[in-house]
Amino acid sequence: MNVHLPLTDVHLTPELYFVIPGELKTLTGGYAYDRELMTALRHAGIIVHHVTLSGQFPTPDESALADAGAQLAAIPDQALVLIDGLAYGVMDTLAAREHHRLRIIALCHHPLALETGLTEDVKAALLQSERTALTLACAVVVTSSATASLLTERFDVSADKITVALPGTGRPAFAPCRGQPPCLLTVATLTRRKAHDVLISALSRVEALPWRARFVGGDQFDPAWSAQLRTQVADLGLGERIQFAGSVDDLNTEYAAADVFVLPSRFEGYGMVFAEALSYGLPVIAAHAGAVPDVVPDSAGILVAPDDADKLAAALHAILSTPSHFAALRRGAQAAAAQLPQWQNTANQLIAVLQTVAQQQVNQQT
Repeated sequence: MNVHLPLTDVHLTPELYFVIPGELKTLTGGYAYDRELMTALRHAGIIVHHVTLSGQFPTPDESALADAGAQLAAIPDQALVLIDGLAYGVMDTLAAREHHRLRIIALCHHPLALETGLTEDVKAALLQSERTALTLACAVVVTSSATASLLTERFDVSADKITVALPGTGRPAFAPCRGQPPCLLTVATLTRRKAHDVLISALSRVEALPWRARFVGGDQFDPAWSAQLRTQVADLGLGERIQFAGSVDDLNTEYAAADVFVLPSRFEGYGMVFAEALSYGLPVIAAHAGAVPDVVPDSAGILVAPDDADKLAAALHAILSTPSHFAALRRGAQAAAAQLPQWQNTANQLIAVLQTVAQQQVNQQT
């Protein structure tokens, strides 16, 4: 696994085809990563061609796959091509057709096969297609060391083929954290993996304490699950205290107005929102799952077992009822913020991968 790849002496034509399914402006962590990376690469002088695939991925129909095939076929021979894993994980057949001609780099935010709520048959099919596609890539870029380990252990990807390019963050002013009552902020799409249901159950257990909760995130990815969450809130009588805010274009105001960040995801390939919360100096309460422990140090948050509403409620009680504990975690979050990478660091990691892949091509031709 490579965290810092050395630049080689090979001349790199500053040109990249970045293949992304759906709308780049979509408000999720993965799309935010792609947007920020694209901007940082261009700032570094790389010419980035944005290739847009169907928004049906990762469950494309034949038409969407045919369109993806046509778009890959139109890319010049030997071009450097970065493909977002939301599409690449099910593009194994196309990768087999094009990998001799194109220098394909896979960008894996988190494995598709590890999404929550999949049937065993779907999970097995995704595991196979993703394993095959990743094997055919020249290099693989992941957003956390935890995801790198998953790919080596479960997807048979060689560690020396993987580079970790951590998401960057800005350097905003710290949130004042003076909410009366304290604002508990959650930023995540309303999907099963994000475990809003566990959080709602935990909040019902600390109803006697002062707090208000704000759930920021779209409900379009799983409308039935979103409706179930709203019903859960209503049945517990928490409708006046938990607000479903929907998608929000500018998250800066959300973080700045919050006191604590809470998100008990069942799995995270990285979890950009945790880093963003830390950048605002917010204490974090989350599940000890996926890459979250790599992002949130003990000094800045409380991590509990996934799917444990009782432990989550205990963490909420501790931070809401003990001012000294809250203050200590807030100081820890502010200290952690200074250690977070910036987006140009992320771009530099990717540029190093491009250099390495370009050098491999030169070596094969000599």
